Amino acid sequence: MDAPDTPLEGALAALPIFPLPEVVLFPGALMPLHVFEPRYRDLTRDVLGGARLLAMARLKPGFEPDYEGRPPVHAIAGVGYVIASEHLDDGRYHVVLRGVGRIRIAEELPPAHAYRTVRAEMLVDTRSQRSPADLAGAHGQLIALCDRLAGHLEEGGDHLRELVRSLSSPAACVDVMSAALVADPDERQQLLETLDPAGRIDLLLGHVAALLGRYDPGPRSVN
Repeated sequence: MDAPDTPLEGALAALPIFPLPEVVLFPGALMPLHVFEPRYRDLTRDVLGGARLLAMARLKPGFEPDYEGRPPVHAIAGVGYVIASEHLDDGRYHVVLRGVGRIRIAEELPPAHAYRTVRAEMLVDTRSQRSPADLAGAHGQLIALCDRLAGHLEEGGDHLRELVRSLSSPAACVDVMSAALVADPDERQQLLETLDPAGRIDLLLGHVAALLGRYDPGPRSVN
């Protein structure tokens, strides 16, 4: 099932959130989830019966003592649409989300369910201070670095080359590539929170150059 083409604003007045400590969902990326906690089984059931939208909100450090409650989450999160689901006999779910946007949590709503809901607003990319030509040039650098990285991979190199070329928009490309290449949760959160596409590409170029440096002792400049 594809993500909706209609605006998401109608779901943002009471959007369910699925808080996890190390998970960041990017627009355009796919995320499989195994849902087993009772409160998130309830969330999944209600999401599937409604707009099929939920936000993956990253828990802030120090959440452990209050994990069963409502510990603080980062204000900026990724919102996803459930494109596939399986309800298991024991009540668990397997679901697949496709990221459809960034949100800022405006406020958490009073408890009405076992899971948490928020009022949120959609975020859009800011107009870059860089010219379209500069942005296109940075996009080309990203493609070139990913090609070099792909040449060092024992498996998945062809897929990486295809993936970095799968989206012509620099903003969309950097989101999908961030999901594929960046593992550190703090770096992922920083990329999610960067609304200037040129800024995101610069951050990702540095990350890919560092990955490449593990294999390639040659020049690593991304300028």
